[in-house]
Amino acid sequence: MRPSLKPLGEMIAAAALAALAALAAPVQAQTLEPAAAPQPTHSVEQANATLQQVAKDRAAVHDEFAASERVCYDKFFVNYCMDKAKEKRRAALAKLRATEVEAEHFKRADSVEKRDADLAVRARKDAEEEAQRAAMPPKEAKVVDDTPRPAPNAGKPVVDREAEHAAKVQRQAAQDAADAGKRAANVQAFENKQAESEKRKVQVAKKKADSDAKRAAHEASEKKKAAAEAAAAAAAAKKQ
Repeated sequence: MRPSLKPLGEMIAAAALAALAALAAPVQAQTLEPAAAPQPTHSVEQANATLQQVAKDRAAVHDEFAASERVCYDKFFVNYCMDKAKEKRRAALAKLRATEVEAEHFKRADSVEKRDADLAVRARKDAEEEAQRAAMPPKEAKVVDDTPRPAPNAGKPVVDREAEHAAKVQRQAAQDAADAGKRAANVQAFENKQAESEKRKVQVAKKKADSDAKRAAHEASEKKKAAAEAAAAAAAAKKQ
C-alpha cells in the first residue's frame, strides 16, 4: 500500500507560507522607514562634488539592481525577490534624488546672489562716477582784456576798432552761453543716470522675488512628489 502524499504537500505549503511571512517583515519595515534628509550644502565646490558623487551612486544602484535580477531568477520565490530588489532600488534612488535637488538648489541660489551683487556694484559705481563728474567745478570764463594797444590796430579808425571789439565781445558771450548749455546737459544726464539706476534696482529686486517664488514652488512640488511616492510605496507594501 503506497503512503499518501497529501500530508507531505501540506507540510511544503505551510513551510512556504512561513518563509514568505518571515521575508515580508523586513521589506515592510524598510518601506515604511522614513528617508533621512540630505546634508545641507555650504559651497559651490561642495555642490559640484555632491552631484558627481550622485551620478556615480545612481549608476551603482542600477548595476546592483541588474545583478539582483539575475539572482532572483534562480530563486524559488522570484516575484518576491524582484519586489524586494525594486523596493531597495526605489529607496536608494529617492535618497539620491533628494541629495541632488538640494545641491542643484544651492548652485542656483548662489548664481542668483552673485548676479544681483554684480548688478548692484555696477549701478553704484556708475552713480559714483556721475556724481564725481557733476561735482567738478565749471571751467573758468575767459577774461577779456580791453586794454588799448598801439599795435596792430593803432593805425585803424576808431569805428573799426570799436566794431572789432564788439564782435569779440559777442563771440565771448556766445562761448559762455555754449558752456552753460553743456553744464546744464551734464546735470540732466546725471539725473537721467540716477533714474535709470533706480529703475535697475527695482528690476533686480523683482527678478530676485520671482526667482525665490519659483524656487519655493519647485521645492514644494518636489516634497509633494516625494510624499506621494512614499505613500504609494507604503500602500504597495500593505497590499503584500
